Amino acid sequence: MANRHLARSVTMQSLFEWDFNGCKDEEMEKIISRNLKEFAPGLEDDKFASKLAEGVLKNRKKIDSIIEKAAPEWPLEQVAIVDRNVLRLGLYELLFEDRKEVPPKVAINESIELAKTFGSDSSGKFVNGVLGTVYREIGEPGKDETSKKKDSNANTEDLPIEAKAGGVVYRMTGKKIEFALVHDVFGYWTLSKGTPKDGEKTADVAERKIKEELGIKTAEVKDYLGQTEYIARDPEKGQIRRRVDYFLIETEDKKLNLAPSGGLDDAKWFNPNEIAELKTYEDIKLLLERAIDLLKK
Repeated sequence: MANRHLARSVTMQSLFEWDFNGCKDEEMEKIISRNLKEFAPGLEDDKFASKLAEGVLKNRKKIDSIIEKAAPEWPLEQVAIVDRNVLRLGLYELLFEDRKEVPPKVAINESIELAKTFGSDSSGKFVNGVLGTVYREIGEPGKDETSKKKDSNANTEDLPIEAKAGGVVYRMTGKKIEFALVHDVFGYWTLSKGTPKDGEKTADVAERKIKEELGIKTAEVKDYLGQTEYIARDPEKGQIRRRVDYFLIETEDKKLNLAPSGGLDDAKWFNPNEIAELKTYEDIKLLLERAIDLLKK
């Protein structure tokens, strides 16, 4: 068994024991130490197992919230204890680990293997579904990096295109402008975007998705802001070209009600001066600047 896969197995078994015995965080170090000696004597990378367990416990509240949002039909306490802790481990690696050290596809595949090994016949499929949902909704970890990398052995022009549409949502209060942004699990403020249904026009996609995701009733497309494109990796499809058309959209609603989402945890209004100080993606920042310029004119 590969060194790191074995370490993950020990971590999962330790999380199972910790969960089964009442989630006493102070016991985890002792549990990990004992399980490493029992199940992985001589493991070279034993610190990796401890690091994973500590990371899961540190981010447990946020991870559990994401599980509940990504699988709303399954209350967390009703999820099988093996599946629950495989998901905790997988989401920690997918969302909080260094992507250079643990690529998203590795985090997902390793979790599926753990679920198949320790869980029921349906565990692998369940874990794959939840992690796949989160992965797609967060817009793929490292999209800024992958969009700048060029693979000399592959022609990106030949990759399948996945079309999406989104919008910069604003409202006017007198002469003051405010923009609605959503906050993702990586700590970035970004824009809502969605996938077209059969025959749906891009502007209609953006309007529908914004209403659904922000929980608003009014949304009127005012202008076209442009298109972004980047190379993404889908856990099922592999590499794809994700192409997103963005629109400037006005709403009269004041209150935002973020819909349940595995990749988003907040939605707020910001004025143009506040936007300049926000942590956001470079392509999103350019779209916001374009929207501010249009509205000033």
